[in-house]
Amino acid sequence: MFLKNALKYTMVAATIIVAASSCEVDPPIVEELPADNIRLIVPPGWPYPNYDFTGNPLTKEGFVLGRKLFYDPQLSRDNTVSCGSCHQQFAAFSHLDHVVSHGIDGLLGTRNAPGLFNLNWHTSFMWDGGVNHIEVQPTAPITNPVEMDESIANMVIKIQNDPSYTAMFKDAFGTETVTSQLIFRAITQFQGMLVSYNSKYDKYSRGEIILTASEQNGLNLFMDKCNSCHTAPLFTNMAFMNNGLDSVFTDAGRATITLLAADSGTFKVPSLRNVNLTRPYMHDGRFSTLSQVMDHYSSGVVNSSTISPGVVGGIPLTSTEKADLIAFLKTLSDTEFITDPRFNDPFAP
Repeated sequence: MFLKNALKYTMVAATIIVAASSCEVDPPIVEELPADNIRLIVPPGWPYPNYDFTGNPLTKEGFVLGRKLFYDPQLSRDNTVSCGSCHQQFAAFSHLDHVVSHGIDGLLGTRNAPGLFNLNWHTSFMWDGGVNHIEVQPTAPITNPVEMDESIANMVIKIQNDPSYTAMFKDAFGTETVTSQLIFRAITQFQGMLVSYNSKYDKYSRGEIILTASEQNGLNLFMDKCNSCHTAPLFTNMAFMNNGLDSVFTDAGRATITLLAADSGTFKVPSLRNVNLTRPYMHDGRFSTLSQVMDHYSSGVVNSSTISPGVVGGIPLTSTEKADLIAFLKTLSDTEFITDPRFNDPFAP
């Protein structure tokens, strides 16, 4: 709604400018990123976010700095991989069609790169919840030897020595001295602004449009069979669960952090917002289509000692129900989010 209103006001302002400019030589300069367009967003009906920029005041300058750092390959050891390499805007900041993350030197990770959006509501990050604060989340991929493989100290040196950042840090934080904390706070300002809330489903929820019969039936099925784990409006319950992929775990998931046997094979329940834009699916990217995901839950669930009770024995679905569920899941795609110019790569030609 905020974006819609912002667009409306921008169009009204543009109309006034056009009408008034017939006798003017130079049109007024329009800010690329209006300051009132960079602020905490809490869509109506959503819970208050876990992170609201308290202690890290959100500013246009901080956001712009964070956006540049997010897309800057200097954060990797050999200056070839940025955060944006595996988190692409057109794919809701996931890595479309890539089973696992791709790092420097052609190395591959072991888990699928998830989409990035609505991070302010999360209390843990990564598939195994190994990071518990949004401001330190970037340390995991930056220091991972098969992702960006850079030390925090060397990253700071490179950014400090890049003259293009000097004024940006001064404008954002009042100092030209680069620290890891300021780098991560700037990235947090960018990532915290990645709020996806204008999908077809959202517009339906706001009473702006109606769903097709198939989408509506899919929504009803979803609320009956899926919502306990993929809970609206965020479409995740933020829990760590075993959804019956394997009987023997090659990736212990949450247990790699907690060392608890009860967490073996459990992973953070992903949000299903933009799910049609973020294939492949599951922590290891084993399913390339939503149809395969439906088949897994319908007839492919494997029992194990830590399986979540909600999927034991599978979730029976007819062919029509699968099609309706997929039709509904596609209404969670937010095209305004993936085309929002505020989130574009500033290094792109």
